[in-house]
Amino acid sequence: MSPFVYLDYAGVALFAATGALAASRKQLDLIGFLFFAIVTGLGGGTVRDIVLGRVPVFWVLNPTYILICCAVGLLVFFTAHLVESRYRLLIWLDAIGLSAYCVMGAAKGLAASGSPTIAIVTGTLTATFGGILRDLLANEPSVLLRPEIYITAALIGAGIFTGANALDLPLYAASAVGVLAAFAVRGGALYYGWTFPTYKAKPGRHPDDVM
Repeated sequence: MSPFVYLDYAGVALFAATGALAASRKQLDLIGFLFFAIVTGLGGGTVRDIVLGRVPVFWVLNPTYILICCAVGLLVFFTAHLVESRYRLLIWLDAIGLSAYCVMGAAKGLAASGSPTIAIVTGTLTATFGGILRDLLANEPSVLLRPEIYITAALIGAGIFTGANALDLPLYAASAVGVLAAFAVRGGALYYGWTFPTYKAKPGRHPDDVM
């Protein structure tokens, strides 16, 4: 199998695990675990395929992805209680999944369009949208609202993979440097608290104060 097949399966499984962990934090039943695992695992890739006009989307053509999500959801349902800090595990698994998925999404965008710009956009969408859906469904603070760098890590991973591919690096090497770059940025942000400067201007006027 090509490295992108492994990355695809790995990214789906890791994001499915974060969805199931979110379900465990909400103390849902088994069906809730499976639902969160499937939505989180498949959400980013679904949006990517719709944007690229690739329908039916990937999990309709290959139901193995659904089975992977269900297997992961089932596993987490029976083992989540063994993890002392489920939220910490969730965000680190999310970081690994983001790193794999940004490269895989960029590769699919590049293959579909031939455009490096589109590749970076689809890589970023693929890597981040599942986590956004997970937090929205779980009524948790969105990962986008955490202070540490998040989307930028996906942008960097997708961008480096695309650049390495343009330099004709072997597929395995281009994939590896993209994944490692994304994880280095996201992992460093989690471990060291890397952030960008935030907007510090005065808040806008309240609508009631506007004449």
